[in-house]
Amino acid sequence: QVQLVESGGGLVQPGGSLRLSCTASGILFRIYAMAWYRQAPGKERELVADISSGGSTNYADSVKGRFTISRDNAKNTVYLQVNSLKPEDTAVYYCKAVWGVSAYWGQGTQVTVSS
Repeated sequence: QVQLVESGGGLVQPGGSLRLSCTASGILFRIYAMAWYRQAPGKERELVADISSGGSTNYADSVKGRFTISRDNAKNTVYLQVNSLKPEDTAVYYCKAVWGVSAYWGQGTQVTVSS
């Protein structure tokens, strides 16, 4: 059974940082592309960053220079380091694993940026 479990979310002040983690089980992690999405209240889910099985990364323009995606294949884990947080970064953050037509989602972790 495939499971993706996110953690690391929370309440943080503007300008603060968090490190989100997503640990996968039930898949051959190293061959999957991994991605982080987010969904704010009343808005559609949007891609934040992704990383290929080979380590190539892409970022949404809104987070470039502030967020960093990385992966540790030995730990079956993908990370999202989020720095210089803004109130508009408030959302539920989801990780996604993709290989060919196979795609799996985690349950999400809430990030709230507020003073």
